[in-house]
Amino acid sequence: MNNINTIIWDWNGTLLNDVDVCIDAINILLQKRNIEQITKTLYKEIFTFPVIDYYKKVGFDFNKDSFDILAVEFIDIYREKLKSCNLFDDVKPILQKFNNNNYQQIILSAMQETDLTQSVIERGIKNYFQHILGINNHFANNKIGIALDYINKSNLQAGQACLIGDTIHDYEVAQKIGCKCILVDRGHQSRDRLLKTNVPVVKNLIEAESWLKDFK
Repeated sequence: MNNINTIIWDWNGTLLNDVDVCIDAINILLQKRNIEQITKTLYKEIFTFPVIDYYKKVGFDFNKDSFDILAVEFIDIYREKLKSCNLFDDVKPILQKFNNNNYQQIILSAMQETDLTQSVIERGIKNYFQHILGINNHFANNKIGIALDYINKSNLQAGQACLIGDTIHDYEVAQKIGCKCILVDRGHQSRDRLLKTNVPVVKNLIEAESWLKDFK
């Protein structure tokens, strides 16, 4: 039996199915500037944190448009399209099961915290989470500082937690705070990239639950 008692959830691409919306939004920005649009396959190979590095990879010229301007423009488009995003089908059953099994559940996201909380509320799952942690801007730099700050201020024992996310950055956060990590390959980065972390990479949350049971 393992001693995991806390699940730290990533939001975008792990619980919220928003990959296509993110691609649509960035392609609107690219098209507006006559830059070649990206495919879903390419997106999953180049999306990264900090997001400014991803913006460089898709071809934006910061001499013409600053990252700050592009980021705000992206968020405006994303917010509008976010209304059409749903949770993955397995999310509510797993959240309920973990709740029934007395896991503490936390969301840790690079999404702006007010938008994040509203998004969670609108999808009817806020009551599953003891804490919802987001950033204080729209630039999606990283989540490590948020995670460390939370660890320092709470009584959470990182060794008893597992972070479930969909990017290499989620793995980096888990490494930094010293918790377990499981990555889901249906989100913002490709399976091949995630496998390089050498942590369990799963196709859905049902598989994630199975791995969770095996952690010692």
